[in-house]
Amino acid sequence: MFESITESLSRAFDRIRGKGRLTEANIQEALREVRIALLEADVNHRVVREFVQSVRDKAVGEEVVRSVRPGEMVVKIVHDELVRLLGGEHASLNLDGAPPNVVVLCGLQGSGKTTTAGKLAVRLQAQNRRPLLVAADVQRPAAVEQLQVLGREVDAPVYAEKNGDPVTICRRALEVADLHGADTVLLDTAGRLHVDEALMEELQEVVRTTDPAEVLLVLDAMTGQDAVQSAETFQSRLPLTGAVLTKMEGDARGGAALSLRAVTGVPIKFVGVGERLDALEEFHPERMAGRILGMGDVVSLVEKAQAGVDEEEQERLQERLLKDGFTLEDFQKQLAQLRQMGPIKDLLGMIPGLGGGLRDVDLEESDLKRVEAVIQSMTPQERTEPEIIDFSRRERIARGAGSEPADVSRLLKQFRNMRKMMGRMRKRGLLGSLTGGGAPPAEALAGAGPAAPWSRGSTKAQQRGDKKARRKKERRRRKRRR
Repeated sequence: MFESITESLSRAFDRIRGKGRLTEANIQEALREVRIALLEADVNHRVVREFVQSVRDKAVGEEVVRSVRPGEMVVKIVHDELVRLLGGEHASLNLDGAPPNVVVLCGLQGSGKTTTAGKLAVRLQAQNRRPLLVAADVQRPAAVEQLQVLGREVDAPVYAEKNGDPVTICRRALEVADLHGADTVLLDTAGRLHVDEALMEELQEVVRTTDPAEVLLVLDAMTGQDAVQSAETFQSRLPLTGAVLTKMEGDARGGAALSLRAVTGVPIKFVGVGERLDALEEFHPERMAGRILGMGDVVSLVEKAQAGVDEEEQERLQERLLKDGFTLEDFQKQLAQLRQMGPIKDLLGMIPGLGGGLRDVDLEESDLKRVEAVIQSMTPQERTEPEIIDFSRRERIARGAGSEPADVSRLLKQFRNMRKMMGRMRKRGLLGSLTGGGAPPAEALAGAGPAAPWSRGSTKAQQRGDKKARRKKERRRRKRRR
Protein backbone atom coordinates (compact mmCIF):
# COMPACT_ATOMS: atom_id res chain seq x y z
CA MET A 1 0.00 0.00 0.00
CA PHE A 2 1.44 3.40 -1.11
CA GLU A 3 4.82 1.83 -2.04
CA SER A 4 5.24 4.00 -5.15
CA ILE A 5 4.48 7.35 -3.56
CA THR A 6 6.50 6.48 -0.44
CA GLU A 7 9.58 5.81 -2.56
CA SER A 8 9.11 8.99 -4.61
CA LEU A 9 8.66 11.19 -1.54
CA SER A 10 11.74 9.64 0.08
CA ARG A 11 13.80 10.69 -2.96
CA ALA A 12 12.39 14.20 -2.71
CA PHE A 13 13.34 14.53 0.97
CA ASP A 14 16.82 13.17 0.32
CA ARG A 15 17.50 16.24 -1.84
CA ILE A 16 17.35 18.59 1.15
CA ARG A 17 18.77 16.36 3.87
CA GLY A 18 22.03 17.75 5.17
CA LYS A 19 21.24 21.32 4.14
CA GLY A 20 22.22 23.84 6.78
CA ARG A 21 19.18 26.02 6.28
CA LEU A 22 15.85 25.92 4.55
CA THR A 23 15.93 28.29 1.58
CA GLU A 24 13.42 28.97 -1.13
CA ALA A 25 15.79 27.40 -3.68
CA ASN A 26 16.28 24.02 -2.00
CA ILE A 27 12.63 23.86 -0.92
CA GLN A 28 11.58 24.55 -4.50
CA GLU A 29 13.78 21.69 -5.66
CA ALA A 30 12.25 19.27 -3.15
CA LEU A 31 8.69 20.39 -3.85
CA ARG A 32 9.21 19.82 -7.55
CA GLU A 33 9.85 16.16 -6.68
CA VAL A 34 6.86 16.10 -4.32
CA ARG A 35 4.63 17.46 -7.08
CA ILE A 36 5.84 14.81 -9.54
CA ALA A 37 5.36 12.08 -6.91
CA LEU A 38 1.76 13.13 -6.25
CA LEU A 39 0.90 13.38 -9.94
CA GLU A 40 2.43 9.96 -10.61
CA ALA A 41 0.29 8.65 -7.75
CA ASP A 42 -2.79 9.77 -9.72
CA VAL A 43 -3.72 12.51 -7.24
CA ASN A 44 -6.13 15.13 -8.59
CA HIS A 45 -4.11 17.92 -10.26
CA ARG A 46 -5.99 20.67 -8.40
CA VAL A 47 -5.32 18.93 -5.08
CA VAL A 48 -1.62 18.64 -5.98
CA ARG A 49 -1.36 22.33 -6.81
CA GLU A 50 -3.00 23.41 -3.54
CA PHE A 51 -0.99 20.91 -1.49
CA VAL A 52 2.38 22.00 -2.88
CA GLN A 53 1.51 25.67 -2.44
CA SER A 54 0.49 25.10 1.18
CA VAL A 55 3.72 23.24 1.96
CA ARG A 56 5.78 25.98 0.26
CA ASP A 57 4.08 28.73 2.27
CA LYS A 58 4.79 26.95 5.53
CA ALA A 59 8.35 25.85 4.69
CA VAL A 60 9.88 29.00 3.20
CA GLY A 61 11.49 31.02 5.95
CA GLU A 62 10.65 28.41 8.57
CA GLU A 63 13.09 28.62 11.47
CA VAL A 64 14.87 25.32 11.93
CA VAL A 65 14.38 24.06 15.47
CA ARG A 66 17.67 23.46 17.23
CA SER A 67 18.83 19.81 16.83
CA VAL A 68 16.28 19.26 14.04
CA ARG A 69 17.69 19.01 10.54
CA PRO A 70 16.04 21.08 7.77
CA GLY A 71 15.05 17.94 5.88
CA GLU A 72 13.18 16.63 8.92
CA MET A 73 11.41 19.98 9.28
CA VAL A 74 10.09 19.66 5.72
CA VAL A 75 9.00 16.07 6.41
CA LYS A 76 7.06 17.35 9.43
CA ILE A 77 5.36 20.05 7.34
CA VAL A 78 4.48 17.56 4.60
CA HIS A 79 3.17 15.12 7.21
CA ASP A 80 0.88 17.75 8.74
CA GLU A 81 -0.41 18.74 5.30
CA LEU A 82 -1.06 15.09 4.41
CA VAL A 83 -3.08 14.66 7.61
CA ARG A 84 -5.13 17.72 6.70
CA LEU A 85 -5.57 16.49 3.13
CA LEU A 86 -6.79 13.09 4.32
CA GLY A 87 -9.42 14.60 6.58
CA GLY A 88 -7.67 15.66 9.76
CA GLU A 89 -9.53 13.49 12.26
CA HIS A 90 -10.88 9.96 12.25
CA ALA A 91 -14.57 9.77 11.29
CA SER A 92 -16.30 6.83 12.97
CA LEU A 93 -19.66 5.24 12.21
CA ASN A 94 -22.61 7.08 13.71
CA LEU A 95 -24.74 4.32 15.22
CA ASP A 96 -25.93 6.06 18.38
CA GLY A 97 -29.56 6.47 17.31
CA ALA A 98 -32.52 4.34 18.28
CA PRO A 99 -32.17 0.82 16.83
CA PRO A 100 -32.27 -0.48 14.27
CA ASN A 101 -29.60 1.80 12.79
CA VAL A 102 -29.52 1.52 9.00
CA VAL A 103 -26.29 1.57 6.97
CA VAL A 104 -26.73 1.86 3.19
CA LEU A 105 -23.84 0.57 1.08
CA CYS A 106 -23.86 2.01 -2.42
CA GLY A 107 -21.44 2.16 -5.34
CA LEU A 108 -20.71 0.87 -8.81
CA GLN A 109 -20.80 -2.81 -9.69
CA GLY A 110 -17.56 -4.56 -8.78
CA SER A 111 -16.47 -2.04 -6.16
CA GLY A 112 -16.81 -4.58 -3.35
CA LYS A 113 -20.10 -3.67 -1.66
CA THR A 114 -21.17 -7.23 -0.80
CA THR A 115 -17.81 -8.21 0.65
CA THR A 116 -17.68 -4.94 2.59
CA ALA A 117 -21.11 -5.74 4.05
CA GLY A 118 -19.73 -9.03 5.37
CA LYS A 119 -16.62 -7.32 6.77
CA LEU A 120 -18.72 -4.67 8.50
CA ALA A 121 -20.85 -7.42 10.03
CA VAL A 122 -17.72 -9.01 11.51
CA ARG A 123 -16.57 -5.66 12.93
CA LEU A 124 -20.00 -4.89 14.42
CA GLN A 125 -20.23 -8.32 16.03
CA ALA A 126 -16.86 -7.70 17.69
CA GLN A 127 -18.50 -4.60 19.22
CA ASN A 128 -21.36 -6.75 20.58
CA ARG A 129 -23.84 -5.46 18.04
CA ARG A 130 -26.40 -7.62 16.23
CA PRO A 131 -26.25 -6.87 12.48
CA LEU A 132 -28.77 -7.97 9.87
CA LEU A 133 -27.53 -8.28 6.29
CA VAL A 134 -30.04 -7.34 3.60
CA ALA A 135 -29.72 -8.54 0.00
CA ALA A 136 -31.12 -5.52 -1.83
CA ASP A 137 -29.13 -6.15 -5.03
CA VAL A 138 -31.55 -7.80 -7.43
CA GLN A 139 -29.62 -6.72 -10.53
CA ARG A 140 -26.41 -8.72 -10.38
CA PRO A 141 -26.70 -12.48 -10.91
CA ALA A 142 -25.84 -14.49 -7.76
CA ALA A 143 -25.56 -11.33 -5.62
CA VAL A 144 -28.16 -12.69 -3.17
CA GLU A 145 -26.41 -16.07 -2.98
CA GLN A 146 -23.05 -14.38 -2.37
CA LEU A 147 -24.41 -12.42 0.58
CA GLN A 148 -26.06 -15.54 2.01
CA VAL A 149 -22.74 -17.41 1.84
CA LEU A 150 -21.02 -14.51 3.62
CA GLY A 151 -23.78 -14.49 6.22
CA ARG A 152 -23.14 -18.14 7.01
CA GLU A 153 -19.39 -17.51 7.24
CA VAL A 154 -19.77 -14.69 9.74
CA ASP A 155 -22.79 -16.22 11.50
CA ALA A 156 -25.03 -13.23 10.76
CA PRO A 157 -28.68 -13.41 9.61
CA VAL A 158 -29.46 -12.44 6.01
CA TYR A 159 -32.81 -11.11 4.79
CA ALA A 160 -33.48 -11.89 1.13
CA GLU A 161 -36.44 -12.29 -1.22
CA LYS A 162 -36.52 -14.19 -4.47
CA ASN A 163 -38.72 -11.58 -6.12
CA GLY A 164 -39.40 -7.97 -5.34
CA ASP A 165 -38.05 -4.49 -5.84
CA PRO A 166 -35.18 -3.18 -3.69
CA VAL A 167 -37.26 -0.52 -1.91
CA THR A 168 -39.85 -3.04 -0.75
CA ILE A 169 -37.16 -5.51 0.31
CA CYS A 170 -35.44 -2.84 2.43
CA ARG A 171 -38.69 -1.75 4.07
CA ARG A 172 -39.60 -5.33 4.99
CA ALA A 173 -36.09 -5.93 6.27
CA LEU A 174 -36.54 -3.14 8.83
CA GLU A 175 -39.70 -4.84 10.09
CA VAL A 176 -37.81 -8.13 10.41
CA ALA A 177 -34.98 -6.36 12.28
CA ASP A 178 -37.51 -4.99 14.80
CA LEU A 179 -39.04 -8.44 15.32
CA HIS A 180 -35.72 -10.24 15.81
CA GLY A 181 -33.84 -7.61 17.80
CA ALA A 182 -31.21 -6.66 15.22
CA ASP A 183 -29.73 -3.28 16.15
CA THR A 184 -27.91 -2.61 12.85
CA VAL A 185 -29.19 -3.20 9.31
CA LEU A 186 -26.64 -3.37 6.49
CA LEU A 187 -28.27 -2.76 3.10
CA ASP A 188 -26.28 -4.23 0.19
CA THR A 189 -27.72 -2.25 -2.72
CA ALA A 190 -27.36 -2.80 -6.47
CA GLY A 191 -24.69 -1.19 -8.60
CA ARG A 192 -24.17 -0.58 -12.30
CA LEU A 193 -21.16 -0.63 -14.57
CA HIS A 194 -21.53 3.15 -14.72
CA VAL A 195 -23.70 5.78 -13.05
CA ASP A 196 -27.14 6.12 -14.65
CA GLU A 197 -30.47 7.73 -13.81
CA ALA A 198 -32.20 4.45 -12.93
CA LEU A 199 -29.54 3.60 -10.35
CA MET A 200 -29.71 7.01 -8.71
CA GLU A 201 -33.49 7.06 -8.51
CA GLU A 202 -33.50 3.61 -6.94
CA LEU A 203 -30.91 4.59 -4.34
CA GLN A 204 -32.68 7.85 -3.53
CA GLU A 205 -35.91 5.96 -2.91
CA VAL A 206 -34.11 3.44 -0.65
CA VAL A 207 -32.65 6.31 1.38
CA ARG A 208 -36.02 8.06 1.69
CA THR A 209 -37.72 4.84 2.80
CA THR A 210 -35.15 3.65 5.36
CA ASP A 211 -33.88 6.97 6.83
CA PRO A 212 -30.33 5.59 7.27
CA ALA A 213 -27.84 6.63 9.94
CA GLU A 214 -25.03 6.13 7.43
CA VAL A 215 -24.83 6.19 3.63
CA LEU A 216 -21.44 4.74 2.72
CA LEU A 217 -20.06 4.92 -0.79
CA VAL A 218 -17.90 1.88 -1.59
CA LEU A 219 -15.10 2.66 -4.06
CA ASP A 220 -12.36 0.59 -5.69
CA ALA A 221 -9.13 2.38 -4.68
CA MET A 222 -7.25 0.90 -7.64
CA THR A 223 -9.36 2.91 -10.11
CA GLY A 224 -7.74 6.14 -8.87
CA GLN A 225 -9.35 9.32 -10.19
CA ASP A 226 -12.22 7.34 -11.73
CA ALA A 227 -13.25 6.51 -8.16
CA VAL A 228 -13.11 10.19 -7.20
CA GLN A 229 -15.24 11.18 -10.20
CA SER A 230 -17.81 8.52 -9.28
CA ALA A 231 -17.84 9.89 -5.73
CA GLU A 232 -18.61 13.40 -7.03
CA THR A 233 -21.58 12.06 -8.99
CA PHE A 234 -22.98 10.04 -6.08
CA GLN A 235 -22.47 12.96 -3.71
CA SER A 236 -24.54 15.24 -5.94
CA ARG A 237 -27.56 12.92 -5.61
CA LEU A 238 -27.22 11.19 -2.24
CA PRO A 239 -26.59 12.35 1.35
CA LEU A 240 -23.28 10.52 1.67
CA THR A 241 -21.85 10.31 5.18
CA GLY A 242 -18.62 8.49 4.35
CA ALA A 243 -16.67 6.32 1.97
CA VAL A 244 -15.05 2.89 2.05
CA LEU A 245 -11.97 2.35 -0.13
CA THR A 246 -11.57 -1.31 -1.08
CA LYS A 247 -8.54 -3.18 -2.50
CA MET A 248 -6.12 -0.80 -0.82
CA GLU A 249 -3.59 -3.61 -0.40
CA GLY A 250 -3.10 -3.61 -4.18
CA ASP A 251 -2.95 0.18 -4.59
CA ALA A 252 0.70 1.25 -4.73
CA ARG A 253 -0.19 4.81 -5.79
CA GLY A 254 -2.89 6.05 -3.39
CA GLY A 255 -4.44 8.67 -5.68
CA ALA A 256 -8.02 7.97 -4.61
CA ALA A 257 -7.22 8.12 -0.89
CA LEU A 258 -5.30 11.38 -1.27
CA SER A 259 -7.89 13.09 -3.47
CA LEU A 260 -11.27 11.92 -2.21
CA ARG A 261 -11.73 14.11 0.87
CA ALA A 262 -10.31 17.23 -0.77
CA VAL A 263 -12.47 16.92 -3.90
CA THR A 264 -15.77 15.72 -2.40
CA GLY A 265 -15.60 16.58 1.29
CA VAL A 266 -16.71 13.00 2.04
CA PRO A 267 -14.66 11.42 4.88
CA ILE A 268 -13.05 8.02 4.38
CA LYS A 269 -14.26 5.79 7.21
CA PHE A 270 -12.83 2.39 6.30
CA VAL A 271 -10.28 0.82 3.98
CA GLY A 272 -10.33 -2.78 2.76
CA VAL A 273 -6.83 -4.27 2.96
CA GLY A 274 -7.35 -7.89 1.90
CA GLU A 275 -9.81 -10.59 0.98
CA ARG A 276 -10.27 -11.97 4.50
CA LEU A 277 -13.43 -10.93 6.30
CA ASP A 278 -11.43 -9.28 9.08
CA ALA A 279 -9.35 -7.25 6.59
CA LEU A 280 -11.22 -3.98 7.10
CA GLU A 281 -9.45 -1.15 8.90
CA GLU A 282 -10.73 2.11 10.29
CA PHE A 283 -9.26 5.04 8.39
CA HIS A 284 -7.13 7.32 10.57
CA PRO A 285 -5.63 10.26 8.62
CA GLU A 286 -2.64 10.68 10.91
CA ARG A 287 -1.74 6.98 10.82
CA MET A 288 -2.16 6.85 7.05
CA ALA A 289 0.07 9.89 6.59
CA GLY A 290 2.73 8.10 8.63
CA ARG A 291 2.52 5.04 6.37
CA ILE A 292 2.79 7.19 3.23
CA LEU A 293 5.96 8.84 4.55
CA GLY A 294 7.48 5.52 5.65
CA MET A 295 7.11 6.39 9.36
CA GLY A 296 5.16 3.24 10.15
CA ASP A 297 1.93 2.84 12.09
CA VAL A 298 2.64 1.41 15.52
CA VAL A 299 -0.84 2.07 16.90
CA SER A 300 -2.56 -0.01 14.20
CA LEU A 301 0.07 -2.73 14.63
CA VAL A 302 -0.62 -2.94 18.38
CA GLU A 303 -4.38 -3.02 17.74
CA LYS A 304 -3.93 -5.92 15.30
CA ALA A 305 -1.77 -7.77 17.82
CA GLN A 306 -4.26 -7.29 20.65
CA ALA A 307 -7.14 -8.49 18.47
CA GLY A 308 -5.34 -11.74 17.65
CA VAL A 309 -3.99 -12.55 21.12
CA ASP A 310 -5.14 -15.43 23.31
CA GLU A 311 -4.54 -13.82 26.71
CA GLU A 312 -4.20 -17.06 28.70
CA GLU A 313 -1.73 -18.49 26.21
CA GLN A 314 0.25 -15.23 26.22
CA GLU A 315 0.50 -15.29 30.03
CA ARG A 316 1.86 -18.84 29.89
CA LEU A 317 4.31 -17.80 27.16
CA GLN A 318 5.53 -14.80 29.14
CA GLU A 319 6.19 -17.02 32.14
CA ARG A 320 8.27 -19.39 29.98
CA LEU A 321 10.18 -16.46 28.48
CA LEU A 322 11.13 -15.19 31.92
CA LYS A 323 12.32 -18.67 32.90
CA ASP A 324 14.33 -19.20 29.69
CA GLY A 325 11.86 -21.82 28.47
CA PHE A 326 10.96 -20.45 25.02
CA THR A 327 10.83 -23.38 22.57
CA LEU A 328 10.26 -23.98 18.88
CA GLU A 329 6.73 -25.05 19.74
CA ASP A 330 6.14 -21.63 21.32
CA PHE A 331 7.66 -20.04 18.21
CA GLN A 332 5.23 -21.99 16.02
CA LYS A 333 2.27 -20.71 18.03
CA GLN A 334 3.55 -17.16 17.64
CA LEU A 335 3.81 -17.66 13.87
CA ALA A 336 0.20 -18.83 13.76
CA GLN A 337 -0.93 -15.67 15.58
CA LEU A 338 1.26 -13.54 13.33
CA ARG A 339 -0.39 -15.01 10.23
CA GLN A 340 -3.82 -14.21 11.65
CA MET A 341 -2.85 -10.53 11.87
CA GLY A 342 -2.37 -10.22 8.10
CA PRO A 343 0.40 -10.30 5.46
CA ILE A 344 3.83 -10.22 7.10
CA LYS A 345 5.14 -7.50 4.75
CA ASP A 346 2.23 -5.20 5.67
CA LEU A 347 2.84 -5.79 9.38
CA LEU A 348 6.56 -5.05 9.13
CA GLY A 349 5.72 -1.95 7.08
CA MET A 350 3.90 -0.60 10.15
CA ILE A 351 7.16 -0.60 12.12
CA PRO A 352 8.82 2.85 11.93
CA GLY A 353 11.85 2.85 9.65
CA LEU A 354 11.07 -0.46 7.97
CA GLY A 355 8.44 0.60 5.44
CA GLY A 356 10.76 2.01 2.80
CA GLY A 357 13.33 -0.72 3.34
CA LEU A 358 10.91 -3.49 2.42
CA ARG A 359 10.44 -2.53 -1.22
CA ASP A 360 12.99 -5.05 -2.48
CA VAL A 361 12.46 -7.71 0.18
CA ASP A 362 10.61 -10.84 -0.86
CA LEU A 363 8.31 -11.73 2.04
CA GLU A 364 5.57 -14.16 1.12
CA GLU A 365 2.88 -15.96 3.10
CA SER A 366 4.31 -19.21 1.77
CA ASP A 367 7.57 -18.47 3.65
CA LEU A 368 5.72 -18.58 6.96
CA LYS A 369 3.99 -21.79 5.97
CA ARG A 370 7.31 -23.43 5.13
CA VAL A 371 8.79 -22.47 8.50
CA GLU A 372 5.73 -23.91 10.23
CA ALA A 373 6.04 -27.07 8.14
CA VAL A 374 9.66 -27.52 9.31
CA ILE A 375 8.68 -27.14 12.97
CA GLN A 376 5.68 -29.46 12.57
CA SER A 377 7.97 -32.09 11.03
CA MET A 378 9.98 -32.24 14.27
CA THR A 379 9.22 -34.55 17.17
CA PRO A 380 7.97 -33.01 20.46
CA GLN A 381 11.41 -33.60 21.98
CA GLU A 382 13.16 -31.87 19.06
CA ARG A 383 10.93 -28.81 19.44
CA THR A 384 11.81 -28.43 23.11
CA GLU A 385 15.46 -29.57 22.77
CA PRO A 386 16.60 -28.42 19.30
CA GLU A 387 20.25 -29.03 20.28
CA ILE A 388 19.71 -32.80 19.76
CA ILE A 389 19.00 -32.28 16.05
CA ASP A 390 21.98 -33.76 14.20
CA PHE A 391 22.54 -34.26 10.46
CA SER A 392 20.35 -37.37 10.14
CA ARG A 393 17.52 -35.67 12.02
CA ARG A 394 17.85 -32.59 9.78
CA GLU A 395 17.46 -34.80 6.71
CA ARG A 396 14.37 -36.48 8.16
CA ILE A 397 12.80 -33.13 9.17
CA ALA A 398 13.53 -31.66 5.73
CA ARG A 399 11.93 -34.62 3.95
CA GLY A 400 8.83 -34.34 6.14
CA ALA A 401 8.54 -30.62 5.43
CA GLY A 402 9.26 -30.88 1.71
CA SER A 403 12.32 -28.68 2.20
CA GLU A 404 16.15 -28.87 2.29
CA PRO A 405 18.42 -29.73 5.26
CA ALA A 406 20.11 -26.33 4.82
CA ASP A 407 16.77 -24.61 5.46
CA VAL A 408 16.40 -26.53 8.71
CA SER A 409 19.93 -25.51 9.73
CA ARG A 410 19.25 -21.83 9.04
CA LEU A 411 16.05 -21.89 11.05
CA LEU A 412 17.80 -23.55 14.01
CA LYS A 413 20.65 -21.03 13.87
CA GLN A 414 18.28 -18.08 13.83
CA PHE A 415 16.26 -19.58 16.66
CA ARG A 416 19.46 -19.91 18.72
CA ASN A 417 20.28 -16.28 18.01
CA MET A 418 16.81 -15.27 19.13
CA ARG A 419 17.19 -17.17 22.40
CA LYS A 420 20.61 -15.60 23.02
CA MET A 421 19.15 -12.13 22.55
CA MET A 422 16.31 -12.97 24.92
CA GLY A 423 18.88 -14.20 27.45
CA ARG A 424 20.80 -10.92 27.29
CA MET A 425 17.60 -8.92 27.69
CA ARG A 426 16.53 -11.14 30.59
CA LYS A 427 19.81 -10.45 32.44
CA ARG A 428 19.28 -6.72 31.98
CA GLY A 429 15.72 -6.92 33.26
CA LEU A 430 14.26 -5.77 29.95
CA LEU A 431 12.37 -8.86 28.85
CA GLY A 432 9.47 -8.57 31.28
CA SER A 433 8.50 -5.07 30.17
CA LEU A 434 8.93 -5.79 26.47
CA THR A 435 6.80 -8.93 26.59
CA GLY A 436 3.89 -7.54 28.53
CA GLY A 437 1.70 -8.75 25.66
CA GLY A 438 3.59 -12.02 25.45
CA ALA A 439 5.07 -11.57 21.97
CA PRO A 440 8.79 -12.09 21.30
CA PRO A 441 10.79 -8.84 21.21
CA ALA A 442 10.60 -6.95 17.94
CA GLU A 443 14.39 -6.87 17.79
CA ALA A 444 14.50 -10.66 17.91
CA LEU A 445 11.87 -11.11 15.25
CA ALA A 446 13.61 -8.57 13.01
CA GLY A 447 16.87 -10.50 13.22
CA ALA A 448 15.42 -14.00 13.12
CA GLY A 449 12.13 -13.46 11.36
CA PRO A 450 10.10 -16.45 10.23
CA ALA A 451 10.63 -15.64 6.56
CA ALA A 452 14.37 -15.14 6.89
CA PRO A 453 15.51 -18.66 5.85
CA TRP A 454 13.92 -18.25 2.41
CA SER A 455 14.10 -14.46 1.96
CA ARG A 456 16.35 -12.76 -0.55
CA GLY A 457 19.67 -11.75 0.94
CA SER A 458 20.01 -14.84 3.16
CA THR A 459 22.67 -16.70 1.16
CA LYS A 460 26.40 -16.23 1.71
CA ALA A 461 26.89 -15.14 -1.88
CA GLN A 462 24.27 -12.43 -1.51
CA GLN A 463 25.77 -11.33 1.80
CA ARG A 464 29.20 -11.02 0.14
CA GLY A 465 27.57 -8.95 -2.61
CA ASP A 466 26.02 -6.64 0.00
CA LYS A 467 29.40 -6.13 1.70
CA LYS A 468 31.05 -5.39 -1.64
CA ALA A 469 28.37 -2.80 -2.47
CA ARG A 470 28.85 -1.12 0.92
CA ARG A 471 32.62 -0.94 0.45
CA LYS A 472 32.14 0.57 -3.02
CA LYS A 473 29.75 3.16 -1.63
CA GLU A 474 32.22 4.06 1.13
CA ARG A 475 35.04 4.55 -1.44
CA ARG A 476 32.83 6.95 -3.45
CA ARG A 477 32.03 8.91 -0.28
CA ARG A 478 35.73 9.27 0.58
CA LYS A 479 36.52 10.35 -2.97
CA ARG A 480 33.89 13.12 -2.82
CA ARG A 481 35.36 14.39 0.46
CA ARG A 482 38.82 14.66 -1.11
